[in-house]
Amino acid sequence: MKASSLPGVRFGSVTRHGDERGAFRELWRASAFGALRPDETGASTGTEAAFVQANLSSSAAGVLRGLHYHRRQLDYWVVASGRAFVALVDVRPLTTRTGNRGVVETRELAADQWVVIPAGVAHGFLALEPLELLYLVTNEYDGSDELGFAWDDPAVGVPWPRLAVTPDGRPILSDRDRSNPPLAELVAKLGHQPTAAPRPCR
Repeated sequence: MKASSLPGVRFGSVTRHGDERGAFRELWRASAFGALRPDETGASTGTEAAFVQANLSSSAAGVLRGLHYHRRQLDYWVVASGRAFVALVDVRPLTTRTGNRGVVETRELAADQWVVIPAGVAHGFLALEPLELLYLVTNEYDGSDELGFAWDDPAVGVPWPRLAVTPDGRPILSDRDRSNPPLAELVAKLGHQPTAAPRPCR
């Protein structure tokens, strides 16, 4: 799988062992995954980060979740079944004022493929077919760190595919995702001023 252009983002796949009875997949092993660094998890320096919660998300075809943003959490996603169009937006250059552009990266992930998403990289996915997504996170649910911005913000420009499974070709959204603000508004609310729109990288 092609390497990511976003620092700290990694893609890969798990091995499926199957026979006539079914299949077995090892989804995560601490020794193979490696240490979690504070700059990736958003943890304070000197704090040991680890996965502390596992979640399973089920989505009907056409559901879009995102774009969500965490300052204190790393996500490890594994597609258990189905296909997802994954969108990542690196917000770190804007929030740390180390650059004047972010980067948008998109991938289609199928069953057994995974992605590591460090803190500061916003993320969302569109279920291209019925989808089950397992994800491990380094922070227990914390509503103060459950941030988001508009999935269709034109200043970000995520190239979401048009859908054949919904009548109007648009995704199915939660009330929260439907009402998220533009990225510039979120960054300003966090006390930062972006100087340019993100740069797409497909």
